[in-house]
Amino acid sequence: MNIRTALQRIALNEDLNFLFTNRVPRIALTRFMGRWSRIRHPWVRDLSMAIWKAFSDLDLSEARKTHFDSLHDCFIRELKPGLRPIDARPGVLTSPSDGIVGAMGRIDSTPDGTDAQLFQAKGFPYRLLDLLGDDARGRALAQQLQGGSFVTLRLTSSMYHRFHAPCEATLEHVTYISGDTWNVNPIALKRVERLFCRNERAVLQLRQPDGGLLVLVPVAAILVASMRLHALDVPLNLRYRGPNQLPCSAHYQQGEEMGWFEHGSTILVLTPPGFEPAPGLADGLRLRMGQALLQRSAAHTQPPSPPAP
Repeated sequence: MNIRTALQRIALNEDLNFLFTNRVPRIALTRFMGRWSRIRHPWVRDLSMAIWKAFSDLDLSEARKTHFDSLHDCFIRELKPGLRPIDARPGVLTSPSDGIVGAMGRIDSTPDGTDAQLFQAKGFPYRLLDLLGDDARGRALAQQLQGGSFVTLRLTSSMYHRFHAPCEATLEHVTYISGDTWNVNPIALKRVERLFCRNERAVLQLRQPDGGLLVLVPVAAILVASMRLHALDVPLNLRYRGPNQLPCSAHYQQGEEMGWFEHGSTILVLTPPGFEPAPGLADGLRLRMGQALLQRSAAHTQPPSPPAP
């Protein structure tokens, strides 16, 4: 057994993994890593990337460039053109990012949407309102999404970290909610209740050409409490105390880049009724950006949803 294999086995030990990634000063460590990763010194960069490769399956063969100025530069790398073809069939919502399907299913329906639930892992439900924010806008969104579908996509640290529009849509509003920086790997999801509702996150409200609603929720994690959106001129990070309401108007074609994480994390895709999982979608499936994620149900025609206040 070589050193790399031994380190990866240690990382997969549930108790050790949870201890090292959660029983630490998470926010302080995340801020430190944000500064460290931007140091443009070859020794710092090379040592950091060597440690990263030792604990992961990092593969840079798809990267647009072969030289990186810093660890952060590698984290947010772009890909060579043409490596992520888009499934442009009518009615298909494509995966906004590379990722592993975590939880998926229906958003439980209630009369007013206030107690609608979804799952972060088996036996770990959480309220939709706790995720979106329990205010007038969050309640309006929850009411429209109840009875709809959700898919959770987990990005590992070695994956491509940029996210893209699942369909042609206009980004109407961003709610940034500050929070903690728990690890979002499966080990933590089985131990920390309502984890996604505790962490830094952004609620991206999109409107499709037919008026239908689509919501993306990028969730930050330890070492990665920072997101960038092309539609906003400020980073979303721990320096902002949330929730912050950020109106915007940015139109995207399907597959167009919307922003990026500063490391790996999670994206939740939420739709109103009228969508179902694409054929073959299952927990644990590894997807690439642009592959089919959800599709319109032939048995349900969704009327346009009214905009949230």
